[in-house]
Formats: sequence, C-alpha cells, structure tokens
Amino acid sequence: MAAPAVEGAAVAALRSVMFRVRQAAERSGHVSERVRVVAVSKTKPVSLIRQVYDAGHRCFGENYVQEILEKAPQLPEDIEWHYIGHLQSNKVKLLLSGVPNLAMVEGVDNEKIANHLDRAVSSLGRNPLKVFVQVNTSGEASKSGIDPSGCVELVKHVKLQCSNLEFSGLMTIGMPDYSSTPENFKMLSNCRTEVCKALGMVEEQCELSMGMSGDFELAIILKALQLVKMHFDTQEGRRYHQKDLATDNGTF
Repeated sequence: MAAPAVEGAAVAALRSVMFRVRQAAERSGHVSERVRVVAVSKTKPVSLIRQVYDAGHRCFGENYVQEILEKAPQLPEDIEWHYIGHLQSNKVKLLLSGVPNLAMVEGVDNEKIANHLDRAVSSLGRNPLKVFVQVNTSGEASKSGIDPSGCVELVKHVKLQCSNLEFSGLMTIGMPDYSSTPENFKMLSNCRTEVCKALGMVEEQCELSMGMSGDFELAIILKALQLVKMHFDTQEGRRYHQKDLATDNGTF
C-alpha cells in the first residue's frame, strides 16, 4: 500500500516545483514559459515515472546508459529524454540506437565525445542531436566539464566541425553545499556571453542549464536560467550527488 503514497508524493513535488518556478519568474520579470524542468529519474522505477508522465510531464533525464536503455522502451514515445553528465565514448552508439526519442545529451566536455556523437548520429541516420557543453565552473576535480577558459573553443568545434550535432547551450553545477552558487551561475552566464560574441550568436540561441531544487530560484532571479533539473524526492530537502555527475539535480 506504500507505493501509491510515494507516487502521489512525486507528483505533488512536481507541482510544487512548477509553482516555485512561476513565483521566481514573476519576482524577476523572467518569462516562466522559457524555464523548462527536467525530472531526473535515475534509480526510480518505470511505474513512478509513469505517474509523473500521467500528471502531464514529458521531459525526463537519466545518467546511466543501461538504465535508460531498459526504461525508455517501456514508456511512451513522446517522452523527451535527456542523457545527463559524462558519457563514455564506447557507449555512444548503444545509447543513440537504443533510445530513438533521446532529445539531448548534456555533458559534452571534450572534442572526442563530440566527434563520437557526431559520427554515431550520422551512421544511424538520426536527425541532428541537441547537445549542451558542460562547463566546470566550481573548479572541482571530481566534476566533469571543460574549464571555462576552453569553453569557446569547444563550442566552436561542435558548431563548425560536428554537422550532426545542434549546439543548444551550456550546463554546469555548483558546489554541493551551494557555497559558490552565485559565482558558478555568473561564470556560466559570462561563458555564454563570450560564446555568443565569438560565434555571432544571440543569447536566446544558447540556453543555460543550471540549478537544483535548492538553488534554481536564484538562477531564475539572475535571469540566466532556461533549463533546470529538479530533484523530486519524497523527503523534503533531500539531495543526492554523484562525483562525476554534473546535473544530478532532478531525481524524483
């Protein structure tokens, strides 16, 4: 009898997050419709994902290849799957071939993985794949992501050398205790400014993915956030982190 209660709590958490997004957007003058929420469902059962799907949510994220390969075929095809965090090059083709509705890879942090993705998309005959470049704004060795100083060159490579990839934006995560959150967010925003200047893009063409359940409102207030990954947990305020996960911030 416990399962329905847990599932109900996950849906309630989703609605709470959406409400907080709207409130933060109103306070900052940001357009709430521009803020997208990705529910990271790693380690959670298909039945729980289905409950949140039935509540109207369509954007989900995973960061384990085997897990998304098992879940995706059991769920509706109109789900927009995001693969989040570091992706091993030897698993690229497996991921792309096994999840036809994979909409985005967040976690491109070097030219090698960009090249592997580009070739796999081409060989599989897929439409161009959206990607986010991951930037390590906190300077932690345990986190994946390119150094901010190399961000522009990596984006140039993706845009100019990887015709089967669609550069969509930048992604980062701050310190686990939120101690450097404002600085991390501002640094990523500065990276966007540099990227747009170097490549002749307008900022609307470069989304920012940052913020967790404890700090996404600050990102919205800074008017820098377009995509947030939320931690939906049945225990209020609880969070999880993985040493190599740049966006472990959206778990049910």
